[in-house]
Formats: sequence, structure tokens, C-alpha cells
Amino acid sequence: MKLSTAIMLTAGLMTGAQAALANSELRDRASTMFSAVPKYPPVIDGNELTAAKVELGKMLFFEPRLSSSHLISCNTCHNVGMGGHDYLPTSIGHGWQKGPRNSPTVFNAVFNSAQFWDGRAADLAEQAKGPVQAGVEMSSTPERVVATLSSMPEYVERFKDAFPGEENPVTFDNMATAIEAFEATLITPDAEFDQFLRGNDSALNEEEQEGLALFMDKGCAACHGGVNFGGEGYYPFGLVTRPGAEILPEGDKGRFAVTETASDEYVFRAAPLRNIELTAPYFHSGAVWSLEEAVAVMGTAQLGTELSDDEVQSIVAFLKTLTGDIPEVRYPELPPSTDETPRPAPMSALN
Repeated sequence: MKLSTAIMLTAGLMTGAQAALANSELRDRASTMFSAVPKYPPVIDGNELTAAKVELGKMLFFEPRLSSSHLISCNTCHNVGMGGHDYLPTSIGHGWQKGPRNSPTVFNAVFNSAQFWDGRAADLAEQAKGPVQAGVEMSSTPERVVATLSSMPEYVERFKDAFPGEENPVTFDNMATAIEAFEATLITPDAEFDQFLRGNDSALNEEEQEGLALFMDKGCAACHGGVNFGGEGYYPFGLVTRPGAEILPEGDKGRFAVTETASDEYVFRAAPLRNIELTAPYFHSGAVWSLEEAVAVMGTAQLGTELSDDEVQSIVAFLKTLTGDIPEVRYPELPPSTDETPRPAPMSALN
């Protein structure tokens, strides 16, 4: 029986030179499947990340008056103090309605090829427009948003600074572009795995290295690769064995709602796994709170294999090395409303 390099390390069966070679081989394999989170925000086509735009985007991200009730902001469901999400199975929106899916983390979302579980938004700017208008979320309209922001002189000036040269910079599209600019800065570099990928052999212990090897050998990396360990492709949930309705609700057919293609029924974007230990509960249904259980479910549902308890623990240990440096975000001071600012709508009334 061939022992993995990590097990041999643990058992003391390798010399120092052999261990260094094993680390190098493991790193080389991982480098073909994954990339480290960069230390600085990426360049976004068509959206220059100027200081004025990022600061405006931060204010808008925390601005509850983008919602018709004046109670719900982007940060409500993507809380930057709690892993970039809201720690609920599904989010609570306008009129105390429950949303249909678990809220994805905003951290590192800029590295996803598309946004939302079904990929219906091509980028973060398009994604920012959706919740603002959704009746179950912020329940507002583009016209109301523009009227709200235009009613406050500070916002008018900040839009002029962020979008110089535009005659009427306070627009719904520019609101979304500014939010995208801020969200692009919410990256989490320097995870222990990234340190290992950059050459630090001691960044991962033996169990974590064993988990990395299992993650690649068992096939997890086929869907969860790249910078964000996911967020790049769409796959059937239940590729081998479909989970029960408590995990995979029959009424939510995933990407089918976007493409109306039969083969896209119960197809979802592969969840990004960066900072996964901070973003329970798991899956689009938010039905599983334990990371160990989530790994075991993916083993049977996607890989068609019953992972042993030791394998699950090793993979979970590795997944926890994907937690990077969480960005420090200071809550912004928002401008006061004026007599022209639309008044909050009752939470019981849908706009």
C-alpha cells in the first residue's frame, strides 16, 4: 500500500531532504490547480479603482436608504464583520421576507466568473443592482435610488468626484459601479495555503498537507479550483447521488431559471471555498451548519465516494488554511437626509 507523503512525514519515515522534495511536489501539483489571492485588488475592465470611487462605494455599501424601508443595506446580508455574509440559512429582506437562497460571501467575490448561485449577474456591478430592486430584499427602484442620493448634497459631490466629466453622475449604473469598486477591495490575501503556495513549507502542518492531497486526489479540485477555489463553473448538485429535499429543495432548479435549458436543472455555480470556515451554513439552501457534514455530503453527492472520518477531518483541516487576512473596514459616516429625501416605506408594503 502506497502511503501519502503527508502520512510518511507524520510517521517520521522521511529524511529532511525527502520531506523538502515531497513538499515541492505537492506544491507543484497545487500550483497547477490553484492560485494565491493577490495582495492588492485586481484590475477591473471599465472600472478604475480610484480612491474617490472606492470611498463612495463603501458609503453606498453601508447605505440603508438604498432600500425603500431605510433599514437594509448591502452589508445587512454581506456583513464584513461576519465573514462577508449574514450567518443565516437564507437572508431576511423587506417585510421580514425570507430570501430563497443562502447569501454568498462578498469577500473575494471579485474573482468569481459570475455572481449569484445561478450566475445570472456577469459582474459585481450587475449584481449590485439586483438586491436593490428585488421585492424580497431591498424593494426599491432605480428612480427612487437616484432621487434619494440626489437629495443629499454630499452624495452629489462625491459622485462628481468619483465620475469626473459626467454631466449627471448620480445614476443607478454609477451607484452599482462604485459599489463594485469597493467590493473589489474586499480580498483576503496571505492565507496559510497561499504562504505554502509561495514556498513556505511550514505554513501547512502534516494533516493539512494530507487534506490538500486528498482534495486533489479525490476530485474536489475539479470544481473548486482557481484563485477562489470555486466560483468559476456550473455543476449539477447531486452529480452522482442527489441529496434529499432538506439540502436540495425541489422547487429551486438553480441555473435552469436563467437558461431555461433542461440540462441546467439543479445546476449551480461551484461555491467559492475561500474563508469557508467563516461562512456557515453551507450550500445554496443554507441547510448544513457543520463543515465536516458539508464535506461528507459533497463526497457522496458529487464524487460518489464515502469519505472516512479521518479523510473528512484532513480535508476540513486543509480548508481552514484558506482563511486569509480579513480586510479592516471602518464604518463610514453617512450624510444626513434632507427634506427632499424620500421617506421610508413601511416594511409591510412592497414597492
